[in-house]
Amino acid sequence: MVEIPNKLYFNIGEVSALTGLEPHVLRFWENEFNELKPKKTKTGRRAYQRKDIEVILNIKQMLYEQHFTIQGARRQLHLKKEGVSDIKKHDDKFFLLRGIRERLIGLQQDIYNDKQHFSNAGF
Repeated sequence: MVEIPNKLYFNIGEVSALTGLEPHVLRFWENEFNELKPKKTKTGRRAYQRKDIEVILNIKQMLYEQHFTIQGARRQLHLKKEGVSDIKKHDDKFFLLRGIRERLIGLQQDIYNDKQHFSNAGF
């Protein structure tokens, strides 16, 4: 894990060096993730705090190591913010419900196809 120096604010160049991410990636992520909102100085420069760097490292891990999509990483951050204590359990329920939904849609399509078949056969 990256050791974050003990200081109050970091400029974008320092954050870039700490995280191994280009400044344009950091700026892009600010637009994509509500949890990443560094303060701005009077001159409009970004002033990142430790919590911002921790969020960036979390996003980086989700996108680059766990291969989340941006939408998936956004969702994970939102769930953590909402206090979902066991994201894995939440995801398991989500995938179970999605599987049930897909099976129901398949059954609906089968019923429709059978109805078409029987109607064409003159029943």
